[in-house]
This record gives sequence, structure tokens and C-alpha cells, in this order.
Amino acid sequence: MTSDSSASPARQALACAVARTTIAPEAKEEHEVLRRLARNLEPGAHEVPDETYLQVLCQVRRKRWISRLLDKTRRSGRIWISREEIEEAVSGITDPQAGDQELERALAPVAESRLRGYAATPRAVFETVQADLVDTGRVLSPDQTDLLLMAIAVAFGLPEGDPFLETARREEARRQQTASKIEQTARQKRDKEEAQLREWEESLVPFAEVPRLLRCSQREALRWIAENRLPVARKVRESGGREKWEFDPAALVALRGKLGEWRKDNGRGAEFGGPKTAPDMGRKVANSVIARVAALDRYAAHFRTARALNRQITLVTGPTNSGKSYTALNALAQAESGLALAPLRLLAHEFREALASRGVEASLSTGEERIVVPSSKHLAATVEMCPFYSPVDVAVIDEAQMLFDTDRGAAWTAAIMGAPARHLYVLGAPDCIPMVRRIAELCGDPLDEISLERKSPLRAASHPVRLADLGAGDALIAFSRREVLDLRAALLQHGKRVAVVYGALSPEVRRAEAQRFNDGEADILVATDAIGMGLNLSIKRVVFAALKKYDGRQTRDLTVQEVKQIGGRAGRFGKHETGVVAVLAGAGSPTFIRRQLEADPEQPDDLRPYVQPDADIVKAVAAEIGSQSLYGVLSRIHRAVLRKDDPNYRLSDMEQAFAIASALEGVEGLDLTTRWSYAMCPVDDRDNGIRRLVGWAADHAAGRRVLPPGTGRLPPSERAGREELERAEKRHKRLVAWRWLALRFPEIYPDQEEAEDTTRRLNDWIESVLRQQSRTRRSTRF
Repeated sequence: MTSDSSASPARQALACAVARTTIAPEAKEEHEVLRRLARNLEPGAHEVPDETYLQVLCQVRRKRWISRLLDKTRRSGRIWISREEIEEAVSGITDPQAGDQELERALAPVAESRLRGYAATPRAVFETVQADLVDTGRVLSPDQTDLLLMAIAVAFGLPEGDPFLETARREEARRQQTASKIEQTARQKRDKEEAQLREWEESLVPFAEVPRLLRCSQREALRWIAENRLPVARKVRESGGREKWEFDPAALVALRGKLGEWRKDNGRGAEFGGPKTAPDMGRKVANSVIARVAALDRYAAHFRTARALNRQITLVTGPTNSGKSYTALNALAQAESGLALAPLRLLAHEFREALASRGVEASLSTGEERIVVPSSKHLAATVEMCPFYSPVDVAVIDEAQMLFDTDRGAAWTAAIMGAPARHLYVLGAPDCIPMVRRIAELCGDPLDEISLERKSPLRAASHPVRLADLGAGDALIAFSRREVLDLRAALLQHGKRVAVVYGALSPEVRRAEAQRFNDGEADILVATDAIGMGLNLSIKRVVFAALKKYDGRQTRDLTVQEVKQIGGRAGRFGKHETGVVAVLAGAGSPTFIRRQLEADPEQPDDLRPYVQPDADIVKAVAAEIGSQSLYGVLSRIHRAVLRKDDPNYRLSDMEQAFAIASALEGVEGLDLTTRWSYAMCPVDDRDNGIRRLVGWAADHAAGRRVLPPGTGRLPPSERAGREELERAEKRHKRLVAWRWLALRFPEIYPDQEEAEDTTRRLNDWIESVLRQQSRTRRSTRF
């Protein structure tokens, strides 16, 4: 390109700039932009040529400045400075020759303003920034902590000797030292417990030693083992398939005093969970030995109040929209006292509202929430909060098919076996029938069954549905948060109004989104299988976006029960008389949907209900083995108390409880029951939940108050993206865990009102983000 005397000064200046631009690899884009701009300038143009050139040059160099500032902040240890802050800083630079000093000067006020925007006080800012970093898996080193404190001091204008700075440095150093000590101590104690467990296993004796230790005949020993009176400590399968029984000699010697009673009872029965010919005697024997060890192999007998009642169980089964809850709630409302147990906090609220609509005021009890109505004799609760010691006339337990869930199934086992109600209504899909029958048999309770049909017909669509053809009243089902948000974005591009429901959302937000859909404010609901339980939804058609799901272990086809449970949400009696179940185009065959809807309930492979210890069982085992180590107690239960081939029960998946118990080994000063409470706390380990929980436990042990998690910095909802939304969801889960502990340890977690206010703010912000129907797209053209 050459100079032209007839060209405008603007064109001449720009041409010279292009000519002197170095065509280095990093400058190719810049050079090409300048060339295009030079070609587009008309001869005779006199508009501020230098400013035009400088503006364009700054604009094309911003990408390089952003990369440079990101590199500098990370290298210097200022990992809390976000790309968003850097982009905002360089957007105001007007000198294309800006160097490192100019870049840092532009960044400083933006970074300081962002820090002040996190919270009102320097301490709250420090804690919030640390929490934000944990969100992304990063932890500050001591040097980085000092840098952050210095940055906060500058942002708030604190003097060098401000007490906050010294206090924060000391507390952070103490926290890191404590965390390191806890990990080291936990490792040492775990090793010690494992050694003791190995020593115990080595002390076990074969069956041949049992008659000598008990001072009985071999025949008597065999009979008492068959009746579950003598605990088999371990069964070992030897080569060739032969099974070797092993016994704890100390436990056998301790049972010598029972032999006379057992010989008198010969032929008249045994404890619950084993063979019996006389139920009444079985109940007496069970109650007399209830305190012995864990008794997980005689689990039904653990619930003494329920066993003392003459319970009647009514099993009400049927597909979705068949009126199961309506039938049971009517009976509950007419009772003098009652209990309604739901799988989710949201459903516990709905049960409470349903009772109120029938003129019955009820209290509420969930993991993190209590509402007490002093005059009420009715309670709505989540299944895990079932009260086992206060008899009522009627109890209702919903979603009994959850008995097959490896994580939560034990809570349904305990509730059905232990609910202290004279009349117990168990509600569920037809799949749960054989399991509930088995539980009733183990309890010795009479069972009658009611089978209901759908109130409105349900049919499978004959053709797949295109995304663009989804309309008002449709629910699109995916099986991950990412897929839900991707589908939402795609539908928004088609001009649809969309509501979303997935598991990471709080019950309050899920309910608000469901209400938007029901009220017609949103055309389409995009949801995970979280809609399978609860939520009052007016769905015309359910469309599966996938026919496979990852269940935490493998990717597999949807089961018959899943298709029926989720697809059954289609159709609403009185509004959508026929429910339709379809599949999204490209996601699979409509034949699969039709086949699953028409299939008989799947027969379970294993009818042994899941069980897990509670606080009483943990204490009993601890006393038996002489240990106050929760990790040691759970290890003994896992490896010895309930054998894997027990004919009546199977141990629930307690992986997270084990992980928490293991991490808590390094925390001194908490008793066994308190440790068990922490082990049951609902935390998300994908969010460093166990590490955070151990930190709270350490503060608890030291008598320090644990402050509730904050919201962090929430950007305006219209500017929030998926990362900010996910961060808010994680903070909500932390608040759930904090509030769960606050109900159990209010003196250590005292700021419950603050936590509730923070929860409300997060819920309102998340709901506001989800209500946004579009996202501003920014692009720059040259």
C-alpha cells in the first residue's frame, strides 16, 4: 500500500500506520484489521484520523492485554482477580502503547471496587473471596493470603497496623495449622483402628470352638445360630466354595448367661428377623436382647415402640395421578393424631398444606427447618425425620419405591418398620409391593393392599417430536443440569418461554418455576427426573430428551419404573384428559417408550431391605467393642455386624458417612454421638463439602461459633451466566448443611435468622436469573 497525495489526512495516517505495523505472529490480526479499515476510509474524510487509528488499535490489542494481565495476576499470586475484572479494566485504556504499568493502573480501581462489592466489612470480604476460590478448587497459600489481605486493606483504606490484618493473619495461620494437624491425626487414628480391627479378626475362632466356649452341645450351637441367637462374626469363603464360619470368643462367653432361657424357649420362637413359630414369644425375646450389639440382623426389633403397638399396614399402590395421596391424606386428616412422611422437604410442605386445606393444622420437621404448632397433634416431615417414640393413630409414608435406592432406601426401611402408628399407610408405585410385603412379614404386622388406577389415560406418541415443535404444556426431560440448561438455551433461541427444574435448585426455586409453568408464564418446562416425585404440575405431554441416564455408576437405559414415574406426570385430571409420552427427535425410538409404559412392574432381584445404623446402634456397637472411634465403629458394622449374605437385610451404601467419619478422626473433643450427627450431615463432596464440614467440626470442638456461609458477590441477574448460577447453587447447598447442623447444635451455629435471610436472597436471585428470557449478545464489527 503506497501513499496517495489526493487521499485524506486520515487515509494517509492510517496507511502509514499499516505500513509500519510489524507482521509478527501475534500482530497478524491487528495488521489485517487496520488494512480493512484503511480500505474502507473514503478519500476526503477528515474525521479525527489519529483518534480513529488509536481507538481501533486499542480495540484489537485488548485481547493481548487481557492475556498479559491474566498471566501477571496469576504469576504474582492474585488468583482472586477474575477475567471479568481484567476485561473491564482494559476496556478503558486509550493508549495503544500501554505497558505493564498502565495495565496495572487500569486494573487497580476495578479490582478494589470489586472487593468492596463483595461485602460490607473487610472480614466478610476476606471470607467470601476464600469461599469463591474454594468453589473453583483453589486454596490460598500463606503468601497469597497476605497479598489478599493487603489488597483488601487498600480497597477499604485500612492503615498498615489495622487490627483486622493481624487478626486475620493469625487466624488463617491457625486454621491452616489446625487443618494439617487434623489430617495427620486422622491418618494415625485410622491406621490404629485398622490395626485393632485386624487384631480382632485374627482373634476369631471357627465353629469347632463354639461348644467349648459356650459349654453347650454342637447341636444346640447349630440351632441357636439358625435362630440368630448366636452372632456369626464373619463368613469366609474358602477355595472350592466351602464356607467357613468365624465367631468372636468374647461375644460367645458373654452369652453364657442366656443358655438357660434359650433351652426353655426351645421350639417356641426366636427374635425378629429369624425363624419363628410363636410371634408373641419372638417379640418378648427381641425386646429382651435389643441392647445387644447392633442387632442389624434383627432390625425390626430395634423399633420398640412400633413393636409394642398392634399396627395395621395398608399398602396403597398405583401409577402417577391415581389418587394415592388423596386417599391416605383423607384418613390422616380424620385421625386424632397423625404423621405424614415425604421424600422431599418440598413435599413435606405440600402435605402440611393438604392437611390445612382439610382443616387440620400440622407442625413441620425437615432436616433444616422446623415449624411448631403447639396445639397440633399432626406432623408433616421428611422420611429421615420420622419420630420413632411418640405413638400416633395414623401415619402416611409416600414414595415407597425408594426402598430400592442404595443411598436413601434405609430411611424408608426404618420409617416403615419403625413408624409408631396404629394404622400405617404406605404409598408407592406397584414395584414396591413385594418389598413392603417382606417388611411387613419381618415386623409381624398384618398387611392389606389397595390398588388404584390412573384417573386419566396415558399413551405413548407414535412419532418423535422436534425441538421446534414443542409447545405450551410440554415438559422436556433431560438427566443432567448441563443438558437442562443447554435445552433451555436452545428453546429460548426458538422464542419459547421456559421454566426449569433440576435437583441442584432449592425446593423454593423449584416450586416457583413449577408455578410459572402452571400459570402459563412459561410455555415449556425443561426438567430432570426431579419432577418424578412431587411438584404439582399441569403437564400435557412429557418428552424425553434422552432414553439413557448415568446413575452414578454406569450409563444405562431408563427402567420401566423411571419411564412410568416420569412419563406418568403427563395428563391432568380435569385439564389434560389424556397424557402423552414422547421422545425428542434424534434421542431414541418411540417404540421404547411404548414398550416401557406397557410393561409389567420389574421384579427386584433382591428383596432384602436396606438398613443402616442410627445413633443408638452406633453407641451400642461402640460399647460392645470398647471404642469411641466412629470410623472404627462403622468399620466393624460394615465388616462384621451385618454379614453380606444375611438372609433378611443388606447394609446401605454408607460411603459418604465413612468418608466423613474418617476425616473427623483428627478432630479432638467431639463425643461419638456428635460425630455421628456430622457424618449424617447432607454435604456435597464435589464442592469440598467434607473438608468444609471438618473445619466446622474443628471450630465446634474448640467452642468457636460457626458463622453461616454468605451469598458471595451476586452480579445483576440479567448479566449472570452459568458459572455464577452454579456458584449460587453451591452456596445454597452449604447453607442447607449449615442449617441442618444449626438445628442440632444451636449454641455453635447460632445465627439461624441470618442464614434464613441469606437463603431467601439466594433463592430470589436464582429465580430471577432463571426468569431471564434472553441473554444480551455482544459483538464488535470492524
